[in-house]
Amino acid sequence: MTKPGIIEYFKIITELGKVRISLPVALSALTGFALHTGHVGTAGLWLGIGVFLVSCSSGALNHWQEHDEDSRMPRTQGRPIPSGKVSPAFALRVALAYFLAGSLVLAIHFPLVALGASIVTLISYNAFYTPLKKVTAFAVVPGSLVGALPPYIGWLAAGGQLTDPVIFWVATFFFIGQIPHFWLLLLMFGKEYKLAGYPSLTDLFSDNQIKRLSFTWILATVAAALIIALKVMIGRTAMFILLFYIFYLLFSLGTQLLVKKNLHVRPAFFKLNFLYLFMMVALIIDSLFHRS
Repeated sequence: MTKPGIIEYFKIITELGKVRISLPVALSALTGFALHTGHVGTAGLWLGIGVFLVSCSSGALNHWQEHDEDSRMPRTQGRPIPSGKVSPAFALRVALAYFLAGSLVLAIHFPLVALGASIVTLISYNAFYTPLKKVTAFAVVPGSLVGALPPYIGWLAAGGQLTDPVIFWVATFFFIGQIPHFWLLLLMFGKEYKLAGYPSLTDLFSDNQIKRLSFTWILATVAAALIIALKVMIGRTAMFILLFYIFYLLFSLGTQLLVKKNLHVRPAFFKLNFLYLFMMVALIIDSLFHRS
């Protein structure tokens, strides 16, 4: 094993933390915080940092948990552990460091319920969803709870009530949205999942059937987005822009998933993901201008 330099170590540590996933998780928590407070400020910055670090811990722990499976998939063979850049023990130490740093930030700046919700999110992903993937091809359905929890972290950190319908609908949107997100990934990389030994929907359904299943869940995601646009958002500008994108998405993905025989999945995948990003940004902006 070649010993990496300092810059290479930094790259490895950020890759272990799955930064590209952890940043949206932090933004999702910030969305819940802004929805309740009507502002972001220094407190929102600390929340984002804390949740980001705990999410990075979850990502590094996942690298450690799945390094054997990762070594069998072309898409993941270059990750730090399968490629031999670092040992599994190193990844585990990185996960612990991320967790301690994030927990400290959250414990200092927010009520302990915020840290508790972050830990529940980590446990849901690493102790529930990750092992369940090896058992059933439908693990993503209960596992999507992981996507619903980050907005609650920010909401609870700001003193919000668990049963408030505002945060419930936002969390429901992200819960439902995780399912077509994963199944579109499956259309791109389903054969690799089978190489790793995971049960896959591609063993149970044809690509066309998975397309239709994905579009059904996209419709459910859109329904939740419509409720947010009409019931949660206060400003008309953000609401109308969101509605415009929702109807564009329905037409575009409906055409691609139900009409075209040769589906280019990657553009459909990014269009759906943009809805999640746009929803978070729109809710934060709407909160800053209309809830403060």
